[in-house]
Amino acid sequence: MTLGQLKAQGTPREIGRALGMAGRAAVLTHLRGNPFWREVVDPVHAGRRARMAETVRNCFPAIWAEIEGLAEGLDLSFAEVFSWQCRGDILAALPPFAEAEGCTSVLRPGTPAVMAHNEDGYPSLRGQCFLADLAPEGAPQFVSFCYPGSIPGHTFAMTDAGLGMTVNNIRLQGVEPTVPRMVLGRAILACRSAAEALAVLEGANSGGFHIGLGEAASGRLWSVEYGGGAMSAQEVTAPVAHANHALHHPGGLASQYITRSSADRQARAEALLAGDPLAVLADAAGPGLPIRRSDPRDPDEENTLATVVMRLDGGGIGWRVYDDPAQPPTHAGWIGG
Repeated sequence: MTLGQLKAQGTPREIGRALGMAGRAAVLTHLRGNPFWREVVDPVHAGRRARMAETVRNCFPAIWAEIEGLAEGLDLSFAEVFSWQCRGDILAALPPFAEAEGCTSVLRPGTPAVMAHNEDGYPSLRGQCFLADLAPEGAPQFVSFCYPGSIPGHTFAMTDAGLGMTVNNIRLQGVEPTVPRMVLGRAILACRSAAEALAVLEGANSGGFHIGLGEAASGRLWSVEYGGGAMSAQEVTAPVAHANHALHHPGGLASQYITRSSADRQARAEALLAGDPLAVLADAAGPGLPIRRSDPRDPDEENTLATVVMRLDGGGIGWRVYDDPAQPPTHAGWIGG
């Protein structure tokens, strides 16, 4: 089922409103009544939400305005929609919610450098997500995979500044967040260099994320893990895989939750790293739970919704998005450079 497409430009609020309108039907049909949504809006989390809202309003006003527009486009209250943007920070330590979410990334340095990623999400959202080509005022244009009801910046994206990004969930435990990890991911899409992006994440007290970060101008790649007030950024000098648990975060190694799928995908991807990144992400033949996830009974309630391959070359990024890696890409393009 091919991804939809959205093209929008304007102020942050106008961008958010377009995102909300694009995802309104899916949010009402597939998300608003599910247990995850009900949990994040529960009054028990009011203190966490208020603390994060204060940080976003004061430190990231453009993203605050984008979420305001998103709520308008969804025709829901701002409080409810903001809470949904905080879901990873709230749910990571709450079984059974900690079982959900997870993707797989492969980073391969070289000329060109390659970034590849399986975006895994709720099976019910297959066919409900979309690629957004967005041109915010005063910030780089970017293309991002978008979930209905969410701001961009927590999946995969390519920007006109020549930055590539892939994002994987990390289930850090014991974090009392002051900023949503999704907001930090969104902030990276407004950056004009890898150094600026890494500065955004330094010391940020959020839930845990892994970001595969690529800079076309230099051809360099980084594996970045952040959350809980700490960040580890390792430059990638040999092929690496990441399957949504911390591998080098200073606090995550001792305090994280690793699902069976996450452990199995990490081991299998590392065993296949000598091969083509797209073939690694298409693999479903190894022992344990597969890298490419298509079983509706997946224990993490995840299926692969899209696969992307980015090639960083000549200051820009050539990208291809696949519904099925065994078939031709459904979307392709070039950005930056």
